[in-house]
Amino acid sequence: MAQDADPAATEERLKSALWYSIGRIVDEDSLGLKVNATPQFIAALMEMTWAQIENVAKDLECFARHGNRYSINVSDVLLLARRNEGLETVLKQYAEELQAARVTASDARPGPMSKRTRTQ
Repeated sequence: MAQDADPAATEERLKSALWYSIGRIVDEDSLGLKVNATPQFIAALMEMTWAQIENVAKDLECFARHGNRYSINVSDVLLLARRNEGLETVLKQYAEELQAARVTASDARPGPMSKRTRTQ
């Protein structure tokens, strides 16, 4: 994906995509609950979500920088979730599952053939 020269245009596109996604989720839930949600409600929810995303991004960047890294890793995300026990538990469990899957995948890869195997 090519980077835009205009960061404001990129931000507006991202906000539009967020508004659309939140709108779809709210519409689905509204139908199930048999209530209506106004466009103003969706816009307010989108702005609140956007602000939260900005805060999370800044915190993750600070955690990585504090660790003398330029990349955000799993430990940064877990540090961010430390005050929400339920979320932290879910994220730890997911990280452990990913790690186990990586180990299993690396164990399943065939290694180089030995001379004995090639000559037989």
